[in-house]
Amino acid sequence: MALASDTIHEGFVDFEVKSISKACQTYYKVIGNLRPGTRPLIALHGGPGASHDYIEILADITRGRPGPLILSDQIGNAQSTHLPDKMGDVEFWSVHLFVDELNNLTTKLGIDEYDLLGHSWGGMLAAEVAIRQPPGLKKLVLASSPASMILFVEAQNVFRSKLPEDIRKVLDKFEEDGIDTPEYQAAVQFYYARHLCLISPMPEGLTKAFGWIEKDPTVYLTM
Repeated sequence: MALASDTIHEGFVDFEVKSISKACQTYYKVIGNLRPGTRPLIALHGGPGASHDYIEILADITRGRPGPLILSDQIGNAQSTHLPDKMGDVEFWSVHLFVDELNNLTTKLGIDEYDLLGHSWGGMLAAEVAIRQPPGLKKLVLASSPASMILFVEAQNVFRSKLPEDIRKVLDKFEEDGIDTPEYQAAVQFYYARHLCLISPMPEGLTKAFGWIEKDPTVYLTM
């Protein structure tokens, strides 16, 4: 994670989404010095709907690199512009939106060459960027990213079937009536503790990321 001795720059870049009239911005954080001649590592968070907080720990392994670590909150999430009125709009929340956002970020920050790391959904997004063969992309890392959503869902259903019956009933009830309750959140946390993060208590960055999803689940529930 970022240390007090690190050079850190935070800010926002304007991001024009042509299909809406609302002015949008992308939050970003640069850990290290972004200067000519250095190639940054851009890290894409998962979710979709989470935040950069839980992958800030990458600073621990990039600190010895000449280039900085660049993190951001994808549109609709955390400190970037939220669009709750787009809940359920699957045409709006497309991978193309997030590819455009990343291209906008690199352009606005004056980045010509970069390495790209994507975790979970972020890895799926990174793969979509890579198949477009942008000239600035030099290295690609996909971390814990599903290659097939069909197989991913099948695996999640297997995990879910092995949960205690009382936990499964709470999850099933939420899917039936769509009402978020403390019992549902507790059931979700039980699932996460068993199949997502085995560290207890969860790292602060991951807790923050889940907190953002709870505050505004628009992207998470739509995608």
